[in-house]
Amino acid sequence: MLLNCAQPLPLLRHTDVPPRVIENFILTGYRFPNYSLRDCLLSAFRPTNETGNFWTHFLPLFVFAYYFVEVFGWEGAPGGDAPFFYPLWNYFIGVFCLLMASSMAHLLNSMSLVVREVCFFVDYGTISAYTVGSSLAYYYYIHPRAGTVETGGSRPDPNRESTAAAPEFPVFFETFYIPCACVIAIVCVLSCCNTRQRWRKHRYMIRTLVFLLPFFVSSMPVFYRLLTTSPYSGSPSSLASSSAMPALFYRHCFWLLVSAVFNISKFPERLAPGRFDIWGHSHQWFHCCTFLSILDELQMIKAEVRAILLSPTLLLPPAALSPLPGPTVASTYGVMLLLQTSIVSIIMYFSWCTSCIYGPQGAPPSKALKCH
Repeated sequence: MLLNCAQPLPLLRHTDVPPRVIENFILTGYRFPNYSLRDCLLSAFRPTNETGNFWTHFLPLFVFAYYFVEVFGWEGAPGGDAPFFYPLWNYFIGVFCLLMASSMAHLLNSMSLVVREVCFFVDYGTISAYTVGSSLAYYYYIHPRAGTVETGGSRPDPNRESTAAAPEFPVFFETFYIPCACVIAIVCVLSCCNTRQRWRKHRYMIRTLVFLLPFFVSSMPVFYRLLTTSPYSGSPSSLASSSAMPALFYRHCFWLLVSAVFNISKFPERLAPGRFDIWGHSHQWFHCCTFLSILDELQMIKAEVRAILLSPTLLLPPAALSPLPGPTVASTYGVMLLLQTSIVSIIMYFSWCTSCIYGPQGAPPSKALKCH
């Protein structure tokens, strides 16, 4: 039946919507879970309990793009389609998909219970894809050998001060870092999707804690850099750019921590249920803090890219004398494509299970076990 879009559908209380739609301590502002696509799109411009969730990740897309494109105008930077920028473009894809999927999930989730579940499965998948996009950027721009250059035909001497650490970590890093990031990303998607069908009571804590693991794995090169001597010691301009990295990383961690606190605590709506239903509830603050963490991460990556570009002795990969691994289509876009294929398969499986539970007949949750 077509809905009359001239008159907005009434917003409902938590007692008038299916239990799966109810959010903790949010009492009003719910949309009826049978909106048309047009109704969902129009609801972005009326105050509902999802309006702020949409805009706090949709508008940041344009802010992120503004700061992202700056790097291509730097003096000495190669063209935007150069292999050197392949990892940066993959990072952009990860962030773009994360922000777009999150905003669309909050905008479109009232079409049906099945659509609602699928929207958030996709949301979890893009979060994992973003972590791997970050890992690719870290791997190529915050690599343990970034800023060093070979003087002969052999690889750098691991005892040189510029490498500033035992050689075992670079070898381990080059072999296992990206595969570990991909495996953990898949585990995170599986775990978060499961929280929509099991472990409901502690779902917010589980989802938050699950994504701490990819953070620690992807941040390994940053931890390494913080504990060792800067590889840019021989280049004052590169050293000055790279010196901003620790402060930006600490700020990135701070915003992630604050976002986790909001997501788990459900503050401030926990203190005054019903008062923050439309504006100011925890998920909106969670979105704001996660974007601030992404923005600091982008600035950190850009600082390292600038340090590489400013180094007078560093030959950009895949030059023969560079100790940095050269980005290729297979090692960047290929990795993301393989990961996305795996994530889509997981989402399809959980979506099929959801259709068994919340099919056209509105089957009760007790039937969920038949889909596993």
